[in-house]
Amino acid sequence: MSIDSKWKVALVSLVVLVGLVAWQSASADDMTHVVSGAVKHVDKGTKTMVVKTTDGTEHTIKWTSKTTWEGTKEAGKGVKEGSQVTVNYTEKGAEKTAVGVKDLGKDIGKAVQ
Repeated sequence: MSIDSKWKVALVSLVVLVGLVAWQSASADDMTHVVSGAVKHVDKGTKTMVVKTTDGTEHTIKWTSKTTWEGTKEAGKGVKEGSQVTVNYTEKGAEKTAVGVKDLGKDIGKAVQ
């Protein structure tokens, strides 16, 4: 194998490696996360809600026209402060965007007991 061939193989390997790293980074942004807790605040103007988990962590999550809703009649309208929800969301940077919201209602704690 000549020196030129070795450089070509090294260059192709480098391009493939950079492509794989870029693909992995892009797919990590599309990973879906799940959070469950009580709705602390709903802002219909900015289409955001704050979900407080049992450990006290607060998650500000926005919704879009693509967000699916279960247990509510209309996007964002059925979710009220104090409702128990499970939210599937994606995260890009510090922004969390709901993919799906399941409203479990306010009496979920009573139902579990």
